[in-house]
Amino acid sequence: MLAGCFGDDQASVPDLPFTQLDGSAHRLSDLKGKVTLINFWATSCSTCVREMPQIVSTHQKYHAQGYETLAVAMDYDPPAYVAAFAQSRQLPFRVAIDHDGKLAQGFGPVQLTPTTFVVNKQGKIVKRYVGEPDFKALHTLIETLLAEG
Repeated sequence: MLAGCFGDDQASVPDLPFTQLDGSAHRLSDLKGKVTLINFWATSCSTCVREMPQIVSTHQKYHAQGYETLAVAMDYDPPAYVAAFAQSRQLPFRVAIDHDGKLAQGFGPVQLTPTTFVVNKQGKIVKRYVGEPDFKALHTLIETLLAEG
């Protein structure tokens, strides 16, 4: 079970498979070596929808420096809604649907949306946000993690 504060004994990201909206299959371990934001969200979650433009701008700001974003739609979210949302807002990052709930289960389980995890280059979870992150603090954290070796 993941705790809210990770201290020295940071949890590793579970190496689970995921399928992006484009049908391509990946594993969470594919993201190792990059600072990654993993956002569990739903199209029916007003906070999730409200924070998405800031997640997009954060991705655009840091992507060229080795930053990755994975937006994971919850298993109860209709795939057609997720695809329409991603297309209409031209989400520039990886979007997956947690069809069987295993991704959310592997992270705790995730029960509330939005829940966002920040992962360092070594694949360790360094921060968990339940609800909308403080994006100024998030940017500071991302910059610190990107500067690490």
